[in-house]
Amino acid sequence: MNVVVKQKTIGKTVGFEGQGLHTGNLAHFKVHPGSPNSGIMFCRTDLDPSLKVKAVIDNVCCDEARQTALIIGKGIVRTIEHLMATFHGLGIDNAYVEVDGDELPGMDGSARDFVEGFLDAGIVEQDAERRWIELEEPVYVDAGDQSLVLLPSSHLSVSYTLSYRHEDLKDQFLALRVLPEIFERELAPARTFCLKQEAEYLLAQGFGKGANVTNTLVFEKNVPIDNLLRFENEACRHKIMDLLGDLLLAGGFIRGHVIANRSGHALNLDLVRKIVMAKKDDKTDLPAVLGVNEIQKIIPHRYPFLFVDRIEEFSPGVRAVGYKQVSINDYFFQGHFPGHPVMPGVLIIEAMAQVGGVIMLSKPENRNKIAYFMSLDSAKFRHPVVPGDELRMEVSVKKIRARTGQCEGRAYVGDKLVCEAEVKFAVVEP
Repeated sequence: MNVVVKQKTIGKTVGFEGQGLHTGNLAHFKVHPGSPNSGIMFCRTDLDPSLKVKAVIDNVCCDEARQTALIIGKGIVRTIEHLMATFHGLGIDNAYVEVDGDELPGMDGSARDFVEGFLDAGIVEQDAERRWIELEEPVYVDAGDQSLVLLPSSHLSVSYTLSYRHEDLKDQFLALRVLPEIFERELAPARTFCLKQEAEYLLAQGFGKGANVTNTLVFEKNVPIDNLLRFENEACRHKIMDLLGDLLLAGGFIRGHVIANRSGHALNLDLVRKIVMAKKDDKTDLPAVLGVNEIQKIIPHRYPFLFVDRIEEFSPGVRAVGYKQVSINDYFFQGHFPGHPVMPGVLIIEAMAQVGGVIMLSKPENRNKIAYFMSLDSAKFRHPVVPGDELRMEVSVKKIRARTGQCEGRAYVGDKLVCEAEVKFAVVEP
């Protein structure tokens, strides 16, 4: 039986200042106590002091690399992950962050200064119960040799494998349970890092303008240049800290065992989106089986270019199985090929893409939008599809972000695989 946990905030306002790791700009920010159930809120005081934005996945900027950024009106705030990790690690549910620039300061490359500031201010209980995020089934994402799995559990723990497969940084592993005292001692002091060749590349790309060997561990031959390690596996610990910061963007504290293999911010955020969608699945207003009328409420396609008759096993944002009954009366058979009718391969791809569009556009934030093709990869046609066949299309999401999504699909006639492909979409306003 789980013990009731009260929500928490800080006892008084705390201020920080320093240089942004990526922009190199001097930044100041203040963290104020937050009211119960308000969550973590951000504001750009230099743009619109009245606009407060919640730090949740729907407000994350997907075009930023090497860090996590939050969209605030017409601006953004970069590199929020160390501060978010501190809120997560210390168990702070509610706070209001005022920033006067486009990036939080990197401090010494770790979360240690944030932890010390919040502990000095005091962490106080509030008259509201914490609402946990708990899932009954595992949630996972993978990108080839990178993966994240969230298993159901009564508490939060992380097992992380770091493997750059490079002579300058050896493989590392750490597993621990996430508690405030463990975060303060074992994770918060771990600093951001990169390989020497990465540092040179990032500078050439315009990143890391505020980074140096005092706030970033630059590894060469398994040791940091002109610096000393705080932990033998400091890089692995920092990766766990980043992960904790990104996980809080699910909108609450998660109970589960996270198994991470070589993950970074992009994959972390993909997992958060899967977690959020799994939560929404429990409350979805869409049926598990969709007919033509329900399909047409989600995607804009109409006759003669609607190639899905029904959808079954529907899990919004995750997976669906679509069906198309191929008839000799379908218009495309008039010229492809007379006397030897074969369904055009591009239309099989289009049919699978329409199933993917239903999965993408069924998300509440994507309703009434349009999913456009961005790219098509790994398309293979195995067998012809002819009149009388029933086309079964099994489509699942590989990656889903605020404005883009990538799906993989396979089309079958009976047990015979007839086509497979990966499709990337852009989700836009009509």
